[in-house]
Amino acid sequence: MSLPASARIDIERFWATIERSAEIGTGRPGGLSRLALSDSDKEMRDVFVGWCREAGLSVRIDAIGNIFARRPGLDDSLPPVVMGSHLDTQVNGGRFDGIAGVLGGLEVIRALDAAGHRTRRPLELVNWTNEEGSRFSPPMVGSGCFTGVYTLDWARERRDDDGKSMGEELDRIGYTGETQTAPPPLDSYFEFHIEQGPILDREGFQVGVVTGGFASTGMIVEFRGETAHTGPWPMEKRRNALAAGARLLTAVDDLGWEFAGSGGKATAARLVAWPNKAGIISDWAQVTCDVRHADPEAGAVMAERMLRAAHEAGARANCEVAILDSWRWGGKVFAEEMIGLVRETALGRGYSTRDILSQAGHDAYFLARHTPSAMIFAPCKNGITHNNNELCTREDLAPGLDVLLRAVVARADR
Repeated sequence: MSLPASARIDIERFWATIERSAEIGTGRPGGLSRLALSDSDKEMRDVFVGWCREAGLSVRIDAIGNIFARRPGLDDSLPPVVMGSHLDTQVNGGRFDGIAGVLGGLEVIRALDAAGHRTRRPLELVNWTNEEGSRFSPPMVGSGCFTGVYTLDWARERRDDDGKSMGEELDRIGYTGETQTAPPPLDSYFEFHIEQGPILDREGFQVGVVTGGFASTGMIVEFRGETAHTGPWPMEKRRNALAAGARLLTAVDDLGWEFAGSGGKATAARLVAWPNKAGIISDWAQVTCDVRHADPEAGAVMAERMLRAAHEAGARANCEVAILDSWRWGGKVFAEEMIGLVRETALGRGYSTRDILSQAGHDAYFLARHTPSAMIFAPCKNGITHNNNELCTREDLAPGLDVLLRAVVARADR
C-alpha cells in the first residue's frame, strides 16, 4: 500500500480555513483573542466540527471538551494515528500558533479524501481544550486530563479571574462530553506547529525536527498578609503581600538574566493583588512565574532557586506563602522512531531540516507520556508569536504540512 502520487496538500484550501478562523474572536489588528471556552471559542469549535462532519468524520467530545474527529481505517480495530493541537489563543494571540496544527490535520484528511486513499489504521484529529492557559491556569489542561496527568474533577474546577470554572463554561457552551475512565490506546501522535521562535526563520530552514523540549517548571504562588493604613502603620509591623509578590517576580526575572548566557529563560508572568488600592496595604497577592532551560540539570537548578525565592520573598514581607499549583514538562520526551520518521520524510522530500528543541509548552509533551509522539515545526517571521503581529506565509507552512501528510500516512499504513 502506497500513497498515490496525486496525494498532496492543497495550500489554498488550507489557507481558506486559516482565513476563516482569523475572523472568529478577533483581537488587536491582525490578531486573535479567542480565550478557551469563551463565546468565540464556541463559535470556532462549531465551525471546526462542521468542517469535520463535511469531511465524513465522526465527532466525539470528552468530558473536558477535547474534540476528536475520526476517519475510519481499512482495519478499524487498530489504534488510531492522531494529529492535533489547539484552537484557543492568548489574550493578544496570533492567527497561526496551534491553529495551524489543527487545521493542518484537517487538510491532511481532505488531501487523502481527494486522492482516494484510505489508510490501514484509522486517523483521528483532535482539538485540545485550554492549551494556552490564558483564561484557566495551568496550560495544556485538556491534554493533561486526557492522559491522566490531571483529574477531571480538578480540571473542571479551574477558575478564571471572574470566578467562572472550566466545568461551568463547558456546560454553558455545550461542550461537556462523555467521561472516559482511562485514555484509549493510540498508535501515535503528531503535532504540527509554528516554531514560536526565530531560529528556523533566521537560519533559513524549512522544517524543524523537534527532538524534545526545554526543561520547564512553572508555579502559582499565593502570599497572605494583612491590610493596614499606608500612612501610620509602622514598617516593622507591615505584612504587604503585594510587596512579597513583587520581590518574587523581580527575583525570577534576575534569575533569567543570570542564566541567559547559556540559553536559560525565566518569566515574571503575572501579579494580582487585593485590595491593590492607594492608601491600603494589600493582604493578598498571587504570582505566576516559570523557568526553562535546554539543559535539564540547569533547569532543575533554576526551578529550585525560583522556589527558594518564593519563600524568601514571603519571609522578607512577613507573609504566609503557599504554592497553589506547579507544573513541569520538557526534556527528551519524543520517541526516537517518530523523530527519525519526521526527519527522513522531510529529507526525502528535499526540504532543508534542522533538529530543534521546543522552548514552549505543547500538548505533545503530555501525549508523549501515553503514546509515541513527534512534533513538526514550521518557521514564523522573526519568531514573533503570542502577538497580533505573528506571521506565517503559505511558503512557510507548506513544507511542514507536506511532511505531516506523508509521515502520518507512513505510520498509519505500516
